[in-house]
Amino acid sequence: MGSEGERGPGPGDPRALRRDCLHRIFVNRSLALEKIKCFGFDMDYTLAMYKSPAYEELAFALLLQHLVSIGYPPEILAYKYDPTFPTRGLVFDALYGNLLKVDSHGNLLVCAHGFRFLKGAEILHYYPNKFIQRDDMKRFHILNTLFNLTEAHLYACLVDFFTNCSRYTNCDTGYKHGNLFMSFRSMFQDVREAMDHVHLLGCLKEKTLENLEKYVVKDPRVPLLLSRMKEVGKVFLATNSDYNYTDAIMSYLFDSSDGDKAGTAQRPWRSYFDLIVVDTRKPLFFAEGTVLRQVNTDTGKLRIGTYTGPLQHCAVYSGGSSDIVCDLLGVKGKEILYMGDHIFGDILKSKKRQGWRTFLVVPELARELQVWTEKSELFEELRSLDLLLAELYQHLDSGSSERPDISSIKRRIQKVTHEMDMCYGKMGSLFRCGSRQTLFASQLMRYADLYAASFINFLYYPFSYLFRAPPALMAHESTVEHSRGDAGEAGAALAPWLAWHGHPSPQVGAVPEDSSGEEEDDDGEA
Repeated sequence: MGSEGERGPGPGDPRALRRDCLHRIFVNRSLALEKIKCFGFDMDYTLAMYKSPAYEELAFALLLQHLVSIGYPPEILAYKYDPTFPTRGLVFDALYGNLLKVDSHGNLLVCAHGFRFLKGAEILHYYPNKFIQRDDMKRFHILNTLFNLTEAHLYACLVDFFTNCSRYTNCDTGYKHGNLFMSFRSMFQDVREAMDHVHLLGCLKEKTLENLEKYVVKDPRVPLLLSRMKEVGKVFLATNSDYNYTDAIMSYLFDSSDGDKAGTAQRPWRSYFDLIVVDTRKPLFFAEGTVLRQVNTDTGKLRIGTYTGPLQHCAVYSGGSSDIVCDLLGVKGKEILYMGDHIFGDILKSKKRQGWRTFLVVPELARELQVWTEKSELFEELRSLDLLLAELYQHLDSGSSERPDISSIKRRIQKVTHEMDMCYGKMGSLFRCGSRQTLFASQLMRYADLYAASFINFLYYPFSYLFRAPPALMAHESTVEHSRGDAGEAGAALAPWLAWHGHPSPQVGAVPEDSSGEEEDDDGEA
C-alpha cells in the first residue's frame, strides 16, 4: 500500500496503460502478432511447468544416488538441494572447480568455490584479470537451463565435500587421495554422465509419472489458450522427450474431467495441435536434424522407414528437423513464433538458423519482479550514490590537481549491491549484479523477441496486438537530456540508472541484432 499522499499514475501517464506486471509480456524486438501464422511449443518447462523446488529435490537426490553407485563416498547423500543457492546462467570452470557468474564479455561478477564465495586476492589467484575466455568450451561450461539448477548445486556440494574432507588433499585443479587424483574435469564428466542417466534413461521421468500431482503444475488455462491459438493459426509441439512420456504429461495437462459435466466427451490432447514431433534432439533439430519417422500411438514404437507423406491429422512424428516442420505446415521463417525455456536449444538456434520469432519462458521473472518492486529503496540508494559521485567530479577537469576521496562511496556501492543481490538468492539475480547485466540477460536481450514468466500471459493480449520494443538507448542517449540548447549545457550527470530505473521503458546497452537484422514490413522493427 502506498504512503499517504502517494498517487497512482494519472491520465496520460503510460504506466496507467500497462497490464499487471505478472501478466505482461516483455518486448526486445517489435512483433505484430497478427503476422504470426504458426505457434510452436517446447514441452518441458514451457507447456509443462514443474513444481519447484519439489522437482529439483527429486532430481538432485537421484543424481547423488547415481554418483554413489559409481564409487563416490556415501557421505554425499547427506546433502540436500537448496533452492536459494543456484541460478541459471552460471559457468562451471572445469579446471579449478569454481562456479562463476559473468557478464556478456566474460568479466567475473561472482566466484564461488563450493559454497564459499571468493573475494579480491583469491579471485586474482585463479583469474588474474577477473576475466574468462568464454569460447574455451572445453573448460568453461554454461549452465543455462532449468534442468541445470540441480547440476550447479551438485558441483557446489561435491567441491564443498572434498575440500573439507580430511581424507583428501586439496590441489588447485582437484583432490588427491593416496595414489589417486580426481580432477575437477573428471568430476564434471561424472556429473554430466549422471545427468544423462537420470534425465535420459528414464529414472527421473519414472518418478515424475508416479506422482504427477506432486511434480507437475496443472493449469486449466493451457487448453483454453491453445484452442484460441488454433483458431487464428497453426500450432505444433516439438519436444526432446519420447512419445510415452510426452503422452502421459500432456494427457495430465489437458485432462479437464474434473471440471466437465458428466457425459461430456473428453477432447484428446493431440487435437490441440496440427503437428506433434517428439525425440527432436534439439539443437540438432534446428540444423540437419534426424530421420523423420511416424510414431505408433497405440504402442509408442516407431514405424520403420523415413516418413515422406503429407501431414496427417493427430499423427505423431519422431525426429525430423525444423525444415521439415516448415514444409509440413506450409509456413516459413518469421511466420512462426516458437516458445521455449532453453536460451540455446530453443531460442538461439531457432532464431539464428531459421529466423523464427522467439518467446523465452523465464519462470524466475516472477521473483525478479517482486524484488525489483519491493526493494526499490536499494535501487534508489545506488542511484543516489551515482549522483553523489557525479557531484564530486562536477567542477573538475584535466587541469585540476584535486583528487576526491571516493573510497567510502565505492564501499557503500559494493555493500548496497551485495544487499540487493542477496534479495534474489545466494548467487544473486538472474539478470544482473548491481548495475551490470549477466551473460544470461545479454543472451535473452539478443535472441528472445519476447519473454515472460509463462506463455499463459498471451491470454491477456488480443491476437491483433502489436508488441512494440522500447528504444534501445546508447549511453550518450540515456544520459543526455533532449534540449534545444547547447548539448554541452544539456548534459545530465546521471548514470544509466536514468534508463533502467528512473525511466524503465528504454533499454540501455541492449545487445544489437546480428548484421542480418530483423526486418519487418510495418511494425517499426529495424
